[in-house]
Amino acid sequence: MPQFDLSDTPLRELNQALHSVPEGSNDTHFEVINPRGSHSVAVGIDQPLTVEIKGNVGYYCAGMNAEATVTVHGSAGPGVAENMMSGTVIIEGDASQYAGATGRGGLLVIKGNAASRCGISMKGIDIVVHGSIGHMSAFMAQSGHLVVLGDAGEALGDSLYEAKLFVRGEVKSLGADCIEKPMKPEHLEKLAELLERAGVTDVKPEEFRRYGSARKLYNFNIDNADAY
Repeated sequence: MPQFDLSDTPLRELNQALHSVPEGSNDTHFEVINPRGSHSVAVGIDQPLTVEIKGNVGYYCAGMNAEATVTVHGSAGPGVAENMMSGTVIIEGDASQYAGATGRGGLLVIKGNAASRCGISMKGIDIVVHGSIGHMSAFMAQSGHLVVLGDAGEALGDSLYEAKLFVRGEVKSLGADCIEKPMKPEHLEKLAELLERAGVTDVKPEEFRRYGSARKLYNFNIDNADAY
């Protein structure tokens, strides 16, 4: 297993190695030690690698990830898994603001809490947060799923499109055009699948409430002008 110690190895060297693994190589499992809050660790991976990061990371860890499985054994700064395409990103600790922003696919699992704007403008990514999330999460979220086992802050799902939000705890307030919706069998089935993939075994889908778009802001309507 290739190991990179970021206390004495330049970050650029790590990322270059992750981008240059030859096809058919057996060296597909990487370990990163002493990240010391470095920014842009393991960004832009586009093949099925496994990366274990032993410690806390800064901005944009695993951004633009495609196919890889990246695990942070610590907490992550702003923008973790930003614009993620596929694969899996797991944060064992907490995540700062706009985790999974603009994500287009794949699974982001945050085992602690996530700060404000979690899943902002998500475009197909699935996000499971074991803890709670901050305000303005799923703002303008277009598609994908956001699952929260804890509580949600103010203005959840503001200006939401077609992303589906599931919250087990309390929601401080809903954003413009976001409403609670019935939990149908297909939603319970999908939620059960996401919980299983995220390693959640002690929680039932029936404990969650579903939120989605009221679809009143898709097109301008003078009667809804105060909501814009």
